[in-house]
Amino acid sequence: MKKRILGCAAVLALMGGGSGQVVKAADPVRPCCFTNTRYSGVCSVQPGEGETCASILEYLNNPNSQGKSYCDNTNIRGGWQQKTCDAPSD
Repeated sequence: MKKRILGCAAVLALMGGGSGQVVKAADPVRPCCFTNTRYSGVCSVQPGEGETCASILEYLNNPNSQGKSYCDNTNIRGGWQQKTCDAPSD
């Protein structure tokens, strides 16, 4: 019985339960934009969990990287630069 109570207490503590606090959802992640003279247009990538614009840029510029489908699954490696994503036009 003690293990069950301790387990429930641990879950509540991790979830913020019982404290009266509202757990706020994470802010939406903004896309990262990249350009390359060998790529047509601007590549926009929505970072996934654990990714940053810097880590995506590092991946794109690493000649040995493979396995992700950034920028229409391009195989262009090297020469990528990060740029500011343009605001959507109305």
